[in-house]
Parts: sequence; structure tokens; C-alpha cells
Amino acid sequence: MESKPTSLTRKNSDPLSTMPNPLIHSHEWDAWRLFRILSEFVDGFENMLSLGPSVAIFGGSQALGDNPYYQQAAVLASKIAKKGFGVITGGGPGMMEAANEGAQAVGGKSCGLCIDLPTEEKPNPFIDQKYLFKFRYFFVRKVMFVRYAQAFVVFPGGFGTLDELFEALTLIKTKKIASFPVYMVGKAFWSGLLDWLKTSPLHQHYIEPEDFKLITVTDDLDEVVDSIMRHCSENPVRENF
Repeated sequence: MESKPTSLTRKNSDPLSTMPNPLIHSHEWDAWRLFRILSEFVDGFENMLSLGPSVAIFGGSQALGDNPYYQQAAVLASKIAKKGFGVITGGGPGMMEAANEGAQAVGGKSCGLCIDLPTEEKPNPFIDQKYLFKFRYFFVRKVMFVRYAQAFVVFPGGFGTLDELFEALTLIKTKKIASFPVYMVGKAFWSGLLDWLKTSPLHQHYIEPEDFKLITVTDDLDEVVDSIMRHCSENPVRENF
């Protein structure tokens, strides 16, 4: 029997679903909100462990199939899945869909950590039902990415992509999690950001030259795969904290 998707969305019996206005009455429901937050953590921890060693792939949701980065994300996911890694994405369209599609195309494990948003589209159709998660809270979803991924691969994207990138770098730099490789695919796209980091934050001593060693900027997909393999052979730990 096919596994049902793991749904972390609010149930009808959830007292929070009857809140007349969560902004006005939020303090009255804090205790119930804690239970819902805890349930998302528990369900994620219980079900993602079986995914095994995995790589998280990020990128913009607006990219279509004719976008060269979309095609690269699918190819890279296939290469990673062939090496035995699961592929984790945000579960949406664009680059996330490309990565999930690439993983499924070669029989790899394809995981989507979807987020409940007013404008969010349906999960992309290339996520294994067993590994389809729906989160209400961004911070719980972020924990799942960071805890279970052995590497982050970041394709071009917007605020959400940048958020995941810089949070991972912050956690690694502050040693809140075990260090793992972070790859930024697309030299032409990322060059402007890197130039700004060097001419402004680095120049004004808000970051250090060594911080740039936390990232690898490349257009070579095989370099990404080979580097991930080396990292995992030298660091066989499954979870990052």
C-alpha cells in the first residue's frame, strides 16, 4: 500500500483554527500554539530519519523548464541520487521541482519540505509521498533542512534562497552545527553578491576573509558531487546537531 503523505497542516480539531483574529488574540492561544509547534518537530524528526544521507538543493520558484539553471538542478540531483543520497527541496515549483524531478528520474529518494503560505502553489509532482511534508512554521522547516542535509547546494533564487544560504553560513561560522559544504552554483549570477560582500561587509570588518572558505562557487556539477562524496567519507555523521 502506498504511504500517505506526512501532513503537518492544521487539523479541524485544532483549537487554533477557531481563532477569530490571531493577531489580536495571539496570547490567549500561546499554549496551544506550542503543542502545534512541537507536533511539527516530532513528525519531522520521526519521518525524515529514514531518508538517510541527503543533500538539500535550493533555488528560485520562478524558474521554468527552459531556464538553464532549472536544467542544471535536475542534472545535479540525478547525479547526487545515483550516489545514494536523498534530495531535499522546499517542495515548490521552479528549481525545487527540477531537483525533485532529477532525483525521481533515477530512482532516488525525493523529499519536499513544503511551507503553508497564502500564495503557495501545490507541492510539485516529483516528491515521494513518504517524504512529502507540509509545515506551518518556517523555523521548524529550517531545522529539518539543517539537521538532515550533508550539504547545501544553492542555485540562483530570491529572498527565500538567500535566507537559507545565509542562515546555514551563520550556523556553521558560529559552530552551532557541524560544518558541511555549501555550494553556490552559477558564477555569473553570484558574482555581484560576492563582490558586495568583499567591498562592503569585509572591507568594513563585519566578516572575515576566512568566511569565504565556507562556500564554493562553481559551475562544475561534477565538482559538487565529488566534493560531497569526499566530505561524507571524511565526516560520516548523519545529523548536523
